Amino acid sequence: MISKSKIFEVYEDKARNKLFTVNLTPGKKVYEEPLVTQNNIEYREWDPYSSKLAALIANKCQNIFIRKNDFVLYLGSSTGTTVSHVSDIVGKDGFVFAVDLAPRVMRDLIFNLEARKNTAPILESANHINELMERISIVDVIYQDIAQKNQVDIFLKNISAFLKKDGYALLAVKARSIDVTRKPKQIFNEVREQLENEVTIVDYRTLEPYQKDHAMFAVKKK
Repeated sequence: MISKSKIFEVYEDKARNKLFTVNLTPGKKVYEEPLVTQNNIEYREWDPYSSKLAALIANKCQNIFIRKNDFVLYLGSSTGTTVSHVSDIVGKDGFVFAVDLAPRVMRDLIFNLEARKNTAPILESANHINELMERISIVDVIYQDIAQKNQVDIFLKNISAFLKKDGYALLAVKARSIDVTRKPKQIFNEVREQLENEVTIVDYRTLEPYQKDHAMFAVKKK
């Protein structure tokens, strides 16, 4: 039985330990995810092994700060797996700016999300703030999942440029992308120190067992 979870617009089947979002485009899949219909509502299964945001929820996060009607800046959109679930959450009156630098990835993203009118694929580096300013509005939430050594600096620059006052942002930290020679816990502690100088940390969780050597920080703009 699928029922509402504690997270806005996210649903769960507690008996099977599965997460879902309501499909914004009924009948259409994005990444071969199972579709389940209950009481004439179609749900898309959300796999925490395929999505770091789902892994955060599966690890008992109480709030991902993304809600219906929100405008979201998604940095590191890849082929659209997690973007599509964020699209479901914000709904037809919300919007997702989906940014990625890789042309092949962006081609797949456009194909996967073409039926979703609340997403805008943007081929650009998340580090190029001036270029992004021409195409992005102020947003309610920023979500970043980028495998770059300076991922924290990129995150903070985008918060400064695009996040509304008192808005929230989520940073998926890939320890091995920052330094493969050191223990992930050391990396996560350093990221915490760097973030605390600029924003308020409201939640932190590692993403094991779903995502190896990853952690997620949820922060609020001061």
